[in-house]
Formats: sequence, structure tokens, C-alpha cells
Amino acid sequence: MPAMDTTKTAAPTAPEADAAEDKPDTAAPAAPEDTTAPAAGPGTDASAEAGEASGEGPGEDLDADDADAFPERPTGVGSAASAVTAAGLGLVALSGSWVARVIGERQTLIGQIESANATTAKEKIAALYGDAWHMTALVNGLLAALALLLAALVLAAPAFGAPGRVHPTWVRSVSWAAVALGALGVLLFGLMYFDLLVPLPTAAE
Repeated sequence: MPAMDTTKTAAPTAPEADAAEDKPDTAAPAAPEDTTAPAAGPGTDASAEAGEASGEGPGEDLDADDADAFPERPTGVGSAASAVTAAGLGLVALSGSWVARVIGERQTLIGQIESANATTAKEKIAALYGDAWHMTALVNGLLAALALLLAALVLAAPAFGAPGRVHPTWVRSVSWAAVALGALGVLLFGLMYFDLLVPLPTAAE
């Protein structure tokens, strides 16, 4: 008879068998990630977050509010310049302008040409001197009237401007000085133009 195989396979030891039984078939699922955003606290402002997203900080909003609350007031540079200009025109008119002198000399030349046809001494005097004097007085009177009008507009501007707008003291002072110079020039040259202040000389026929 053939000999029987008496060798036996070794049975797994008890610890290894227990470990094999305890090992789970699949890995445990990972815990889900919390995707919810943290809740906004009581001090969070949605408008501030929107401003940060757009690149505008809270300081810019404050500057805009200040600009609305305190609008820029006019500087009055135009009124000051007009007042100084009016005073200068008044002084030039009273002292005699270059334009008036040139026009007067031109009229004198015209009078010399016209005096050749004059038949009386009065006509010759009027042609040689009277017309030139009248043109000089007319030009200087127009400059004085312009100074008076400009100064009056400066003084009347606050009444038609923004409420509470007042010119500085020196602007009002210069404007009143221009009014005085302009009024004096208009009166003086008006009298000279109509031969009331300095009449033309007369000659015996």
C-alpha cells in the first residue's frame, strides 16, 4: 500500500485570523468639506465690501460727502480784476490816453486841409483846433464812461449772484474809486465836448 501523506498544512494562527476578520473591505469615506462661507458679523457692512471690491476705500466716500456738504465758493478773481481795470481806465481817461492824442492829431491834420476852404476866422479856428479838441474829449469821455460802467457792474454783482456772496473790502474800495474817477471824467469831458467848460476862442472878423 502506498504510504499516506501525513503532512498537514499549517493553520493560520489566531492573531492573524482575527486581524483578517477585523480588516474592513472598503476604506471609510472621508468627511465632507465645509464649503459654507463664514457668516458676516454684526459689524460687517455690505457697502464697504462692495467698495473694496471696486477699489474704492471708505476715505473716498467721506471726501465725496464733504464736497457735497461744503461746495466750493467762487474766488472772486474776476471781480477783483474788473475793479482794478475800471480804476485804471478812469485814471487813463483823466490824464489823457494815447489813443485820444493820436485821434486828435489826425483830426488836426484833417482840419488843416479843410481850413483852406474856410472863408471866416471862426471856421478856420474850428477846423484847425475845435474838431481836434472835441475828438480828444470824446475818446477820453468814452473811456471814463467804460470805467464807470465796469465799476458799477462789479458793485452790483453780489446782488445777482449766490446768496451771501460779498466782495472783499479792498475790491469794493477800488470799485468805488473807479466810479468816482469815471463819473468825474464823464462830466469833465462832456462839458469840454459841448464847449461849456472851455469854449473855443473867437477872432474879430
